Amino acid sequence: ADTAAAAGGGRCSPTGGGSVPVLFCFSVFARPSSVPHGAGYELLIQKFLSLYGDQIDMHRKFVVQLFAEEWSQYIDLPKGFLVSERCKVRLVPLQIQMTTLGNLTPSSTVFFCCDMQERFRPAIKYFGDIISVGQRLLQGARLLGIPVIVTEQYPKGLGSTVQEIDLTGAKLVLPKTKFSMVLPEVEAALAEIPGVRSVVLFGVETHVCIQQTALELIGRGLEVHIVADATSSRSMMDRMFALERLARTGIIVTTSEAILLQLVADKEHPKFKEIQNLIKASAPESGLLSKV
Repeated sequence: ADTAAAAGGGRCSPTGGGSVPVLFCFSVFARPSSVPHGAGYELLIQKFLSLYGDQIDMHRKFVVQLFAEEWSQYIDLPKGFLVSERCKVRLVPLQIQMTTLGNLTPSSTVFFCCDMQERFRPAIKYFGDIISVGQRLLQGARLLGIPVIVTEQYPKGLGSTVQEIDLTGAKLVLPKTKFSMVLPEVEAALAEIPGVRSVVLFGVETHVCIQQTALELIGRGLEVHIVADATSSRSMMDRMFALERLARTGIIVTTSEAILLQLVADKEHPKFKEIQNLIKASAPESGLLSKV
């Protein structure tokens, strides 16, 4: 449907087939170009990216607006808009805080297992508990076909991932010296996974590697779920304030059982019984609980 005229956008000579002149505005810039007659929202976005890709932060949320002469100002692009005549559009970054709903689906989720290494065993509070919960999360990931990315902090000095954690089928197991898990190899792996939207993150330490990983991931436009019963630190004070800080940034602090049941979503899911078996015994209610 042609809604440009109804919106008052254009008012210049309509064209038939071929291309239509469009003025693309972004920030202080305005560049004339053209799009095929009948182009819609997706083609306009592609054109904005081709013109301003080096200035656009793809991790922001945007709205496309159309200049409506009827109102002498920009209006949100009407639903179903198709370019039929010369017009002026602009791309506007949203400043408002967007509510994070935290919906999870297996096809758009990746699990990050951070630095669950042998040398941390004596130092990390309730390490045995988070190992057992981490293992059930990785079992769930295998059952549901969810990619798993694992890092190990300086394994030459701190040892490999503990033996209890079964890394069978992990997409990546990488050594690192950087605290954040967001390494070039990890970014490349994420780019290979079509439609990835959510990262389920767990491991150690909450206030260092987990916190820095989570902040980098949300900076890249991903939704982050931190599994509280699979995440710890040497100090419960450090852990508590890290989780509080992260929750205030819109990161979702949740539990392993909530994650696994959200991913199956329906008792009729073909893997529900196997996931149910994983969580029949509740996760340990250790000292982690009273310190969140």
